[in-house]
Amino acid sequence: MCNPYIKDFPILKQTINGKPLAYLDNAATTQKPDCVIEASSRYYRLDNANPHRGAYALSVRATELYEAARETVKNFIKAEAAEEVIFTRGATEALNLLAYSYGMNCLREGDEIVLSIAEHHSNVVPWQQVAAAKGAKLIYLYLDENGDIPDSELEKKITSRTKIVSITQISNVLGTVYPVKKIIRKAHEFGAVAIVDLAQSISHMETDVRDMDADFAVFSGHKMFAPMGIGVLYGKKDLLDAMPPFLFGGDMIEYVSEQTARFAHLPQKFEAGTQNVEGAAGLSAAIQYINSIGFDSIRKAERELTRYTLERLSENPYISIVGPRFSEHRAGVISFTMRDVHPHDVASILDADGIAIRAGHHCAHPLMKFLGITATSRVSLCFYNTKQEIDRLAESLKSVRRWLHFES
Repeated sequence: MCNPYIKDFPILKQTINGKPLAYLDNAATTQKPDCVIEASSRYYRLDNANPHRGAYALSVRATELYEAARETVKNFIKAEAAEEVIFTRGATEALNLLAYSYGMNCLREGDEIVLSIAEHHSNVVPWQQVAAAKGAKLIYLYLDENGDIPDSELEKKITSRTKIVSITQISNVLGTVYPVKKIIRKAHEFGAVAIVDLAQSISHMETDVRDMDADFAVFSGHKMFAPMGIGVLYGKKDLLDAMPPFLFGGDMIEYVSEQTARFAHLPQKFEAGTQNVEGAAGLSAAIQYINSIGFDSIRKAERELTRYTLERLSENPYISIVGPRFSEHRAGVISFTMRDVHPHDVASILDADGIAIRAGHHCAHPLMKFLGITATSRVSLCFYNTKQEIDRLAESLKSVRRWLHFES
């Protein structure tokens, strides 16, 4: 059966090394549909001007486009107000903003920051810097044999000393979906602030920041079919109001004298300089595209494809799956190792067959050490992928050891 979404993505129609492209690295970045490409292009063709600064027609249109995108994001994540949506360059910048604007000003010596061991470096390294500067301590929630966070870890490690809990909703290595609502409730029992990294979940499952009661949430546009260089920080208004700006300069200022400055209100307070209007336009188009498909359809397609991929990979006696086995317990991120073969070799050999997967530590060194491995190969799925591509993957994997002159 033909996948109805492939036609929307021009990049997927090409060949690599003479073979049809099978793009299976969606956890790193997603491909862009025509509507997103057109939205960004249209901005440059017709509306390009500096937003918030001009009284002429182009500037007004650029401002309207930028602020309409903010409203679209607000509705998509079900925030209470558009001013709770801060545009950033991506999830990494949003987490750094929180670390330096919130963490540096709210943490004291002896306070604790709780993370899971499965966090991406973007949700580890900024907190390491803040903890070192403030005399705070990083506490890690460890995983059980299924890649889940046991309740005992929450009970033991989120305490009265905890001031910040920052957690990913889906592991970019294991594909595990973590119970963020439960973790947030536990954090709030002790008055801690809860941050959710939505980077791996934002395009795969519906997000309701008010229902999960997140204090802050972050995500990147490029992992949800939008352009690179645009992302979002969501924050509860009272918390954002109390935080000092992260960057200083134009457009985040209300008034400047020779010696002092008065900062603008939300959201401009955190959006210094000329903003990525074309990225915001593309992000808005990407959200509209996702909404046109619907999360029920996305979840159904990706769950079936995840189950099928796990089945096909499990047929290979040299492959070991890293993470939960059952598709109902995971998202479409599947890491694996191959006996005697480095993941980089696996990825290079698959590329010869036009198949794009990820190989390495996936910006998750602490998790790799916890698991006792150095690297994995990773397949990450999207609704535009097909069972035929997975069949090609399975067949190509059979040839990897032969390429490297193993007996089988």
